[in-house]
Amino acid sequence: MTVDLIDVRDLVEHPGTSRRVHLHEPVAFRTELADLLEPIDGDLLLEGVAEGVYVSGSVDAPATLRCARCLKEFPQRMAVTVAELVPREQGPEDDYVLGGDLTLDPEPLVRDAIALELPFAPLCSPTCLGLCPRCGGDRNRSECTCSEDIDPRRSEEHTSELQSLAYLVCRLLLEKK
Repeated sequence: MTVDLIDVRDLVEHPGTSRRVHLHEPVAFRTELADLLEPIDGDLLLEGVAEGVYVSGSVDAPATLRCARCLKEFPQRMAVTVAELVPREQGPEDDYVLGGDLTLDPEPLVRDAIALELPFAPLCSPTCLGLCPRCGGDRNRSECTCSEDIDPRRSEEHTSELQSLAYLVCRLLLEKK
């Protein structure tokens, strides 16, 4: 992300004051299942408080996600909320801190808010059938020609062997009593 630093000297020196900032910045944020390549739009309220600057607002991030089942890319707009206190001096539990020249870098705040809102396993559709584990064909487009019985443990012969084994184990356990 190439977000410009925001001079917040006036807010830090006068607690109780506030200022609105509009973000329209390009993002280069990538994970295995998400790309955020278009510019984000956001409106942030920066409030001067005794400890530093409280940043709140919303960000709209157009994303391209990859389905966790079929790997097809699909667009999704993400609306995320930012609400963080950015202190003047970093403490042991602070994730963010103002720059030495009293500037605020909104990039880590926005990036983390977006990352937290990304779905763990995005789906192109709740009914997505995914890829065939045997041939790799997309089952949503009928590219798979494999038979339904993929697991050899589910064959009738194997099932009857397991039933026989279970019967023997039960008999042995009953005989020991």
